[in-house]
Amino acid sequence: MPLTRLFQTSEVRQAAYRLYGAIVEQARRPPFYLHAGVPDSFDGRFDMIALHVFLVLRRLRDDGSAAALAQELVDAMMADMDRNLREIGVGDLAVPRKTQAMAAGLRGRIASYDKGLDAGDDGALIAALRRNLFGTVGGGRAEDAAIMAAYMRAQTGLLADQPMANLLAGQARFGEPPGALGAALGH
Repeated sequence: MPLTRLFQTSEVRQAAYRLYGAIVEQARRPPFYLHAGVPDSFDGRFDMIALHVFLVLRRLRDDGSAAALAQELVDAMMADMDRNLREIGVGDLAVPRKTQAMAAGLRGRIASYDKGLDAGDDGALIAALRRNLFGTVGGGRAEDAAIMAAYMRAQTGLLADQPMANLLAGQARFGEPPGALGAALGH
């Protein structure tokens, strides 16, 4: 491998880890769990990260030159999930099987969220959110899924307005989580 290709790969990987860090930071914000009904559990946190990875991947697919970054972003997520599974005590032999299941779950979420956002009405997106994001709590409340659907649409627009160069450099901005402003104001 030529040295320049090695450095390019390293730069893309670093950008992916910066993007992933921004995603995790956003996904861990308390208002999702306090005001939008997202389960505060391993599964709920995985689903919030998957939702934000999906949003960034959706934006990255707008630029053909971002394919390597998109793959590195998914790889960063799977490496983090592997590490988290090991930290919570999942045995070494079970970790690969569980991370494969998580990768398959991510692919399924991407397909269903894409279909929901592309449909133009929130019914399909809300159904996908109830199956995935709120699946461990019996589908959650329809109102919470509607709140998260509106959040996803808003984030899609916010990410679309960001220059692709920023994303390729590993920089992404997300808006406020549902209920964050009201919580900050004491409502």
